[in-house]
Amino acid sequence: MDIFKNVKTIFFDYDGTLHDSMNIYKPALNKAYSYLVEEGLAEPRDLKDEEIKYWLGFNSIDMWAKFMPELSKEMQTKARKMVGAEMKSLVEQKKAALYEGALETLEYLKSKGYRLVFVSNCSHYYKDMHNEAFNLDKYFEELACAQQYEYIPKYEFLAKVMTKYPKNMVIVGDRHHDMKAGKMNNIYTIGCDYGFGLEGELDEADIIIKDIRELKEYL
Repeated sequence: MDIFKNVKTIFFDYDGTLHDSMNIYKPALNKAYSYLVEEGLAEPRDLKDEEIKYWLGFNSIDMWAKFMPELSKEMQTKARKMVGAEMKSLVEQKKAALYEGALETLEYLKSKGYRLVFVSNCSHYYKDMHNEAFNLDKYFEELACAQQYEYIPKYEFLAKVMTKYPKNMVIVGDRHHDMKAGKMNNIYTIGCDYGFGLEGELDEADIIIKDIRELKEYL
């Protein structure tokens, strides 16, 4: 596609873009929620998949502040850490899975000379355990995460990361904050319709793809 012909740097969101996070996030969130129910801090209910998917892509501090604002900060932190520990355990058990074609697409783009950069609303340990599981640093020049930037919004930390790389640029992601990060920083946006965004979240994307491998058609 002509608008991307001069692109040199590609920023990638991770969860819902490269990583099918529900495999590890759903059981981890359910475990933490069950604990809160046992402690009398939450009403017993089944968390629906659509609700769980909604929270994917938020940084964990914002997620708990919005998901259960009535919890004390201490309990939000405890629940957040419980989710993180369970996800770590599931990754170690090799339960995590990337979308089909994700690594081959990264390999292809790298071979074409693009500068690939990972930008995720995640913590250091989350980034590190996925790097260990999937050898992400084989493809990415930098693995940038929200914790490095004190969990400021993605558009703000992307602005800091961008200064190291050549223009033109594009960001690939599945959520509204990925599209906002692109628009606020005047770079192209590619929305991933197979991820966890709700209807309308990708409306402002320059293009929308339904499979990660479609990137080969545009870049």
